[in-house]
Amino acid sequence: MVGRRQLGRGRPALRGGAGLNALVAGGTGRVGGAIAEHLRAEGWQVVAEGRAGGDLSTAAGAHALVGVAVERLGSLDLVVHAAGEGFAPTPFEELTEAEWDAAAGATAKGTFFLAQAAAPHLRARRGVLVVVEDVAAYQPWASFAAHCAAKAAQAMLTRVLAKALAPEVRVCGVAPGPVAVEAGQEGRRAAETLLRRVGSPGDVAKAVLFLAQADYVTGSTLVVDGGRLLQSGRVAYP
Repeated sequence: MVGRRQLGRGRPALRGGAGLNALVAGGTGRVGGAIAEHLRAEGWQVVAEGRAGGDLSTAAGAHALVGVAVERLGSLDLVVHAAGEGFAPTPFEELTEAEWDAAAGATAKGTFFLAQAAAPHLRARRGVLVVVEDVAAYQPWASFAAHCAAKAAQAMLTRVLAKALAPEVRVCGVAPGPVAVEAGQEGRRAAETLLRRVGSPGDVAKAVLFLAQADYVTGSTLVVDGGRLLQSGRVAYP
């Protein structure tokens, strides 16, 4: 259990997650599920939903998802955007408009409209929005053009939303590296990092919890990538 901290500016100090409520969008995936599990272990009340709870590629879906969470929990202290689509290698010449829209939808568009829907509830509790970004926002992966572009837009939204929602709401990002690696790819992905090993969804979950409690941090992104962004030399990017 963590020590006494303030969740947000002006909030009373609370121990762990007792009495705190969180929505994890994309909470049925590997990373989102780990975040939800970690928060629950710390005492948080959590609603973790996938697309069935609200399709984040539409504004209506984002508002529906927030409505589901508020109905179940009564209030929101933390919202985590861990949803995404379109992470599939596709040659530049073969990328379709539908694939582009899928990548941009839940990732960039979904981040904005989830924040818009959650803003009144987070303001009421002086809460936190944490956006799960990706190191792809900062690296040109030719086979993942739509994903890289969507994640770059999302990383900018972390900063835009931090300004738009200040001072009542803090907005932070987490940019994972290789933490949910396909079977058989562990060696290759490990070689792309400075630490020479892959991470786990639990590493991202710990970063989310840290940011939820880091009450003087906003508009920043915590990179959780084993040093991949700092790797130099010949690295086999996707």
